[in-house]
Amino acid sequence: MGDVSPASLIPTVVGGGFALGFLFGFVGNKTNFCTMGAVSDVVNMGDWNRMRMWLLSIAVAILGATALEYAGVIKLSNSIYQTPNFTWLSYIVGGLVFGVGMTLASGCGSKTLMRVGGGNLKSLVVLVFMAIAAYMTLRGMFGAFRVNVLEQATIQMAGNQDIPSIVSRMTGAERPMVLLVTTLAVSGALLLFAFMKREFRELDYILGGVVAGAVVVGGWYLSGKLGYIAEHPDTLQEAWVATNTGRMESFSFVAPQAFLLELLMLWTDKTKIVTFGIASALGVIVGSMAYALASKSFRLEAFRDASDMIRHMVGGILMGFGGVVALGCTVGQGITGFSTLALGSIITFVAIILGAAATMKYEYWRMTDDSRTVRHRSRGHAV
Repeated sequence: MGDVSPASLIPTVVGGGFALGFLFGFVGNKTNFCTMGAVSDVVNMGDWNRMRMWLLSIAVAILGATALEYAGVIKLSNSIYQTPNFTWLSYIVGGLVFGVGMTLASGCGSKTLMRVGGGNLKSLVVLVFMAIAAYMTLRGMFGAFRVNVLEQATIQMAGNQDIPSIVSRMTGAERPMVLLVTTLAVSGALLLFAFMKREFRELDYILGGVVAGAVVVGGWYLSGKLGYIAEHPDTLQEAWVATNTGRMESFSFVAPQAFLLELLMLWTDKTKIVTFGIASALGVIVGSMAYALASKSFRLEAFRDASDMIRHMVGGILMGFGGVVALGCTVGQGITGFSTLALGSIITFVAIILGAAATMKYEYWRMTDDSRTVRHRSRGHAV
């Protein structure tokens, strides 16, 4: 594709990203796909169904991404996830902070977009504060802490940080074979866990998981194949058009909000364009709105009181910071990054769950403690 104009590929990548986002938003709203809700269901009710839906999406994404790589369509090493630069502290801190933030904000980045499409004004405020914090972490005040503190804790690996590459270096086995075995083992375990319970085998759960994983695979194909140029006419190097990182991308919902904010503020700057990430995020909003209108579930929802507003604002800020530091959110790292089998993505995935679960446990303890205090005071007044 060296003789193809980069500008001619942009509509395909951007339009395809919007279409995939629309599908994800429509189906995600219908099936109530929510990673924060998945953690909450497990912690508060012992219900694993939405967690199984999330794990199903990861399995589908791993199988699809590996199939594309095996077929020679894409190279996952061209993404940001498999780089040898293993910023372990950023993965842990970013994941934990994002997990806390999504709990306070009543949903992760993807759920926030879906709720905006459904008319939730609280999520619109979360989205704005998440975008501002994400931009500050990329290029502003928070960025200094990210670069000078968190990213200093780095392990430079001898090669890429994905599990197949690590195992291949340790054992001397051929990476393609290790990739195949690892993919079948990890995705097989996830699929087995997801479908082992009969109550999970319902259309909505399966549909939500399969579509969430499939759109990530579609994103890899769009940016990694259709948007790929072997030799850019300006740089004479390989390039991936209409991506914010300048590399192959798929779904992620934190950093794209920062770039959308930048685009809106610098609209007359012709170097700023609608990218795959921006288009896919907008697609999620529109797709969710389409389902809400079709199902007559669209309704405006505002804050209960000032404390509720502050809680969601803080949650948005923490998600913006954590999502950029960790290189992704529950979708950006939890599905997209995980599909590359990158060690950092798996660590981030676990950290997000731990951060969210710890926050939920603390809030439950505080609620029960306040309830005991109220009962104690009531008995005192009665006496």
